[in-house]
Amino acid sequence: MLPETLRHLEALVSFDTRNPPRAIGTGGIFDYIRAQLLGFRVEVTDHGDGAVSLLAVRGAPRRLFNVHLDTVPDSPHWSADPLALRVSGDRAIGLGACDIKGAAAGLLAAAQATRGDAAFLFSSDEEANDARCVPAFLAGGHGFSEAIVAEPTRCEAVLAHRGISSVRLRFRGSAGHASGAGALQANALHQAMRWGVQALDFVQAQDHQRFGGLTGLRFNVGKVEGGIKANVIAPEAEVRFGFRPLPSQDFDQLHTRFGGFVAAGALERYEETFRGPPLPAGDAAAAEDRRLEARDLADALGLPVGNAVDFWTEASLFSQAGLTALVFGPGDIAQAHTADEWVALDQLHAYADAVARIMAESE
Repeated sequence: MLPETLRHLEALVSFDTRNPPRAIGTGGIFDYIRAQLLGFRVEVTDHGDGAVSLLAVRGAPRRLFNVHLDTVPDSPHWSADPLALRVSGDRAIGLGACDIKGAAAGLLAAAQATRGDAAFLFSSDEEANDARCVPAFLAGGHGFSEAIVAEPTRCEAVLAHRGISSVRLRFRGSAGHASGAGALQANALHQAMRWGVQALDFVQAQDHQRFGGLTGLRFNVGKVEGGIKANVIAPEAEVRFGFRPLPSQDFDQLHTRFGGFVAAGALERYEETFRGPPLPAGDAAAAEDRRLEARDLADALGLPVGNAVDFWTEASLFSQAGLTALVFGPGDIAQAHTADEWVALDQLHAYADAVARIMAESE
């Protein structure tokens, strides 16, 4: 099934679905997918701002395959056109080939090679930190009980991953001449630095926390800005940071701790800009029950079970909505979002064969 998968992948990579700029419409790549799925009931929905989904259903399945079609922007370090698939040695190279158009191509090839019940949800907003497609689908009367979400997992079923939260933190200061003794306390950038020291110490103290093979709390300060010049006390500062908790860690408690590290009177705004639940979703007891259900599903489908991962996926949204969800796809996350992004041919072959076998079981 590899030749058919590569044919579809060449076409899918050629469509520009970079996100940002999030200029994705209902035609283009969605017209191509619709044309490949003869015999499927197809519904395309525009959720606005480049968020488009395509639901394709054949028969009466209870299991849904989900894959996103948007990619990150390409960098200047690509050695050739990122929208032209290249096959070199044992690799297929192209923007999104690994994350995760390779899986979309495999689904199309498997659908054309089988006649059993099948359902696919293709989306275009996963890379935006503004999930619309999957929440809108889950809010409707979808009727599915299981979800297999495609991300690069080396064709292993991933049952658990971290949640994710992004935060905008604004500090308030008082402008003035930097020669004054009060600059140490009045400077908003100084307050941001003090906050950062406490936040880093707190995160390091979480190294003992564990869940399903994952350890500790992941944390990153991504951007700091503010101030005017070296001899002016900075009247304001903004920090963008994010953290990735274990399934057993409580988001709101962590926000309370991070917000509490700001000195009295220095906080202007603490805003969570994005939250994605962990996989499995729920409190510690519910999460473990759902993880065991996902393991049973992987065993029933004959999928090898891999380790929990640190990166976030939309499988957690399906889990939060009550579906048994796992992550399964071709490629290695180490190649995602890189210049000359690639996926191994044997991974594409293995994935297409696996999903075709699963679909054929319902014939």
